Amino acid sequence: MEDIKTSDTAATHIDLESFGVSKELGFVLENPLTDLPEYYRPWMDLAAEVTHLIEAHQLRDRVKEMPLLSTQYLRSHREQRLAHLALGFITMGYVWQEGQDQPAKVLPKQLAVPYCTVSDLLGLPPILVYADCVLANWKLKDPSKNLDTVFTFPGGESCKGFLLVSLLVEKAASTGLKGVAMALNSMRTHDTDRLHEALVMVTQSLRRMKECFQLMHGHVDPTSFHGILRIFFSGYEGVFQEPLQLSGGSAAQSSAIQCFDALLGVMQTDASAGAFLKHMHDYMPPAHRALIQTISSRPTMRSYVLSASDSHLFQTYNTCVSHMVDLRDYHLNTVARYIIVPGNRARATAAGCPLRGACPALDERGTGGSNPLVFLKAVRDSTRSALINKA
Repeated sequence: MEDIKTSDTAATHIDLESFGVSKELGFVLENPLTDLPEYYRPWMDLAAEVTHLIEAHQLRDRVKEMPLLSTQYLRSHREQRLAHLALGFITMGYVWQEGQDQPAKVLPKQLAVPYCTVSDLLGLPPILVYADCVLANWKLKDPSKNLDTVFTFPGGESCKGFLLVSLLVEKAASTGLKGVAMALNSMRTHDTDRLHEALVMVTQSLRRMKECFQLMHGHVDPTSFHGILRIFFSGYEGVFQEPLQLSGGSAAQSSAIQCFDALLGVMQTDASAGAFLKHMHDYMPPAHRALIQTISSRPTMRSYVLSASDSHLFQTYNTCVSHMVDLRDYHLNTVARYIIVPGNRARATAAGCPLRGACPALDERGTGGSNPLVFLKAVRDSTRSALINKA
């Protein structure tokens, strides 16, 4: 597992790099690998062929023919991240190859054993998480630096578009994360000029994140894309005797958004939504999770603004929170268009579902298994409640 440097004292300077945060990419994995040592060719070949093998109903048979490989030759963090990504794609395809009505109840040991071992090494659960399919699932496909995914699911360019737009949203958060660190360090020294600057950085980042999010409409066709399946209840042969229920990749696992919440003092007024977001910490890389916990241990920007007699700081804070509300409102509307409406449509026919009828439940179980609209409305409303009303 990667080393994590945490702080329990409010006097300690925040250093983002010690939490695995890139200056340019934020939580996005810098220079991710696209291949593993030749020993792991069976994993890489299957992951690359997931779409074809699902459509041909052959993935489960191919997995059962796969050799049981050791993880001892994964020498670096990036190799482990790529292995987790590849095994995650294979696992999701294996479970849902035949759709919602016929999920695989047990993962065979040649998949379950190495997947759980790599997961333990990374401090992640054995399921495809946001840190896999978004943060580590990218490459440059040509010298002009156009992006492509390493792996994808059925759904063609729309699935790729969904993953890559999400990647761009995360990259846009990088400036805001630097603002978070600046704000925490400035509150420690009571440097109000730097606090203003830090809040503006977060606000600009939120604005840019929404602009990137809007690219979804040009790259994802809601009539052909129904989202990535996010939850399953399955056994792991050779590892766990009882089945595990796990939540898969969703924006609720975005460490960047939860860092902004922690800084601004956004408190979830809905207990269920708050518990779900807290639970999603378990699906983040440990270093990213540790940053959220470190920020949460400090006094919030909201409490600082309330105690200060600075009208400009108050206005800057409220502007920042308003942009967070705006982003979450846009996310809510996008989920309605790309998950709820297609999910309702898929109830009538399984023919359009890229994973053979598993999509109808997405309108009821969206982000990691939650009811998406109820959850997103609660989170948005809690964010709005963080706005300060001063007479």
